[in-house]
Amino acid sequence: MQNNRFGILAQKLFSQERKLSLRWLIALSSVPLFGMVAAFGIAPETETRQLPLHTVIENLQLPNIDAVPESAGSFWHEERIQRGDSISALLDRLDVNDENIAGFLQSAKGSKSLRQLIPGRIVRAQTDENGNLLALQYISGGDSMLKVEKQDGQFRTSDSAVPLESRIIMKSAEIKSSLFGATDAANIPDSIAMQLTDVFSSDIDFHRDLQKGDKFTVVYESFYNKGEPIKTGRVLAAEFVNNGKSYRAVWFQDREGHGGYYTLEGKSLRKAFLRSPLEFSRITSGFTSARFHPVLKEWRAHKGIDYGAPIGTRVKAVADGTVAMIGKQNGYGNLLVLQHQGQYSTAYGHLSAFARGLHKGSKVSQGDVVAYVGMTGMATGPHLHYEFRVAGVQRNPLNIPLPTAFPIAAQYKADFSKVAENLSMRLNLLKNTNLASLE
Repeated sequence: MQNNRFGILAQKLFSQERKLSLRWLIALSSVPLFGMVAAFGIAPETETRQLPLHTVIENLQLPNIDAVPESAGSFWHEERIQRGDSISALLDRLDVNDENIAGFLQSAKGSKSLRQLIPGRIVRAQTDENGNLLALQYISGGDSMLKVEKQDGQFRTSDSAVPLESRIIMKSAEIKSSLFGATDAANIPDSIAMQLTDVFSSDIDFHRDLQKGDKFTVVYESFYNKGEPIKTGRVLAAEFVNNGKSYRAVWFQDREGHGGYYTLEGKSLRKAFLRSPLEFSRITSGFTSARFHPVLKEWRAHKGIDYGAPIGTRVKAVADGTVAMIGKQNGYGNLLVLQHQGQYSTAYGHLSAFARGLHKGSKVSQGDVVAYVGMTGMATGPHLHYEFRVAGVQRNPLNIPLPTAFPIAAQYKADFSKVAENLSMRLNLLKNTNLASLE
């Protein structure tokens, strides 16, 4: 029996050494910058019979058997969380016995992480030969790992930071029906799609301007732990081709920590005002001097833009500003008015709720969530009524010229040029190939 253990162990180690050698051989023929494995074939009519053959003998050094841990009776299992999984079903697939499952559920019922299982994440469990649970590990979110260990017959939970490896991901896609349809098809995370809309929101109206055949390329950060994707980071560069016109953006952060998106020439893409306070929606009523009011049943001017969206949809501040009014006001229902620099102000009506902690005099930044879509006041359905005012007079936000932010400061132009050149090369590389992604 002992000889058999040695034989099995030797075969396993030889197999692992052979796999490791093959991996090094593949790595030597790969492209270092992007981690792409190149495949090399044999050209037609190549004479293979004359190729020299060499025999290579490698001495494999077996480890000391005494070094094998004494806890050989414990085993680590791992399972990927599936949509709709419960912790009970997951533990069952991890070969934990029924008695331990019941005890674990009772002791860990206060754990928020275990109640919010994220599909696609991996859960690891250590059990003994009888299926008794000894430990459990689960990266629940961000860079935190939930650890559960059995001590003195009780399961104890703790959180610890996990080291993350940063990778740069490059992907491209084409609009066939919608932006999210394209990002889903290319396996691009929703958070990256949302960032894309923010980056180009001053140049592209994602409510009206998207067309079938539009294309985009995006370079972004992704963070991994032991090969498992944990979270996505920031969009580093992107190109969006809308109706044949190309828009490019790169992220740059100066030495003082101030960051933003710029064109390749160093012009800021951040406008003083966003075109829309909603990320995705549809315009149900435009800015007009004559509209039949659905509640009052009469013709009257509509000095704002109505965006149809579900109740609870996030409403963003279109610019830096101060809360000038918050509360109920006649037909507006719940109304929020922000005062911006100069004579500019914006109003958001029919809201279901305001952002927590917001009050008159509060400071807000562009892109902050300030309220949520509702149907309070004179509204026949859930939507946001949005007004853009200049010196107190409503103006059409869809066609009024919006001021831009400042370009790259002179002392940082050299730093910016290096960053922009590198990111532009990445965009060009994917654009000039028929690949959909590079890592």
